[in-house]
Amino acid sequence: MAALQTEPARLQRPAAADARRRGRRRFRLAHWWFTGPATVLFVAFFAYPLAASLYQSFTADQDGATVWVGLRQYRRMAGDPVFLESLVNTALLLAIQVPVMIGLALVLAGVLNASWLRFRGGWRLVYFLPAVTTLVAYSVVFRVLLKTDGGAVNQLLEDIGIGGVDWLNDATWARISLILSITWRWTGYNAVILLAGLQAIGREQYEAASIDGAGAVTTFVRVIVPQLRPVILFCSITSTIGTLQLFDENYVLTRGGPDNATMTPVLYLYKVGFDQMDFGYAAAIAWVVVLLIGLVSLIQFRFLGRGSK
Repeated sequence: MAALQTEPARLQRPAAADARRRGRRRFRLAHWWFTGPATVLFVAFFAYPLAASLYQSFTADQDGATVWVGLRQYRRMAGDPVFLESLVNTALLLAIQVPVMIGLALVLAGVLNASWLRFRGGWRLVYFLPAVTTLVAYSVVFRVLLKTDGGAVNQLLEDIGIGGVDWLNDATWARISLILSITWRWTGYNAVILLAGLQAIGREQYEAASIDGAGAVTTFVRVIVPQLRPVILFCSITSTIGTLQLFDENYVLTRGGPDNATMTPVLYLYKVGFDQMDFGYAAAIAWVVVLLIGLVSLIQFRFLGRGSK
């Protein structure tokens, strides 16, 4: 009798296992239904162009045909004075503009976080608005403001008794103009990010520092800034990446001039690729920019990231 009762259970076990296997197969198929379109788009519009550009950086056009030239395009960069000057210009921006911008953003974030400041929401919006302005639009505005003849900035300087400045046609002032425009656009953006980090710090730490006799400046420098190191690191890395990819501002303001004083690798890449139609060399420059971004970001992470965890 017991054997007769267990026989249906034996028959049900394979059926249940088959049902589970079918359910797993349907689950795996559902994965592909949802991820398949995104995977196809990723391969078509990112992975394939990336691999193609890497391959193209090892080729050159000779007599209308694409031929493999190995590392020739990369060796060419070592003797290209315009490319080397673009690296120097970018290094100057990284050494001057990025630290100044992060410092101003840090001070601005501290002011926006102050309890005595009224209409804080409005001020935060005002300082963040430049970040949502299109790159070309604000660059055109700066180009109009900084015109040598008839520009609003030179008119103001002349009204207060200072002579006008040739902002966009002198090498030094062109670099300064570029630094001013980038700083104006991105300082508020970084300040809002730093402000989020400041708001994550408890008020009791301010109170403890006050009890120990620390002033506002000492508290900010000795207590608050060390705790903001991860946020400062994030802002520094993103600002560095943006500087190494700089194109819109210097293209609209100065076209990379005068005498390549504001030329950057990405702008030079554009001119090589679309003015000279030398796509192999342009692809090689693009990959050097990628390597520079990775290298500089790694250096920043190693130095600024210490003690940030």
